[in-house]
Amino acid sequence: MAEQQNYANHTRWFPLFHFVLVPLLLLNLIEHLVRIYLNTGTERWEQAYWALFSVVLILLALVARMMAVKVQDRVIRLEERLRYRELLSAETAAKASELPVEQIIALRFASDGELNDLVNQVLDGKLTTQKEIKMAIKDWRGDHLRA
Repeated sequence: MAEQQNYANHTRWFPLFHFVLVPLLLLNLIEHLVRIYLNTGTERWEQAYWALFSVVLILLALVARMMAVKVQDRVIRLEERLRYRELLSAETAAKASELPVEQIIALRFASDGELNDLVNQVLDGKLTTQKEIKMAIKDWRGDHLRA
């Protein structure tokens, strides 16, 4: 079973992306920049092309990651709206469903037992940021399936 999740350890690192792909792409870019510096004449232009291509690869990797996270956020929003319908009064669920996505995402870590109180604190403006919401959670509901 996965480690008990809490505020201190909930950040998700995707090892293949964060510790393999990104460092290799950055190393590739640095290598091409060094070659630009060391070369002269037409070789320099060729290395500039490859350095630009390296930047494109880095941007491609970042955009792919951002798209995956955006889709994940949309799924979380849908899951939490369904959860609100099950656990909150109809009026509170309707209001909570209109919260900004960042707040809905933070509230997903709240246990069923403390969700109503936390949602009301968010709706009342007592908790506004993701950090404040996550720090207020006492009974953490782990999310081990994030991308």
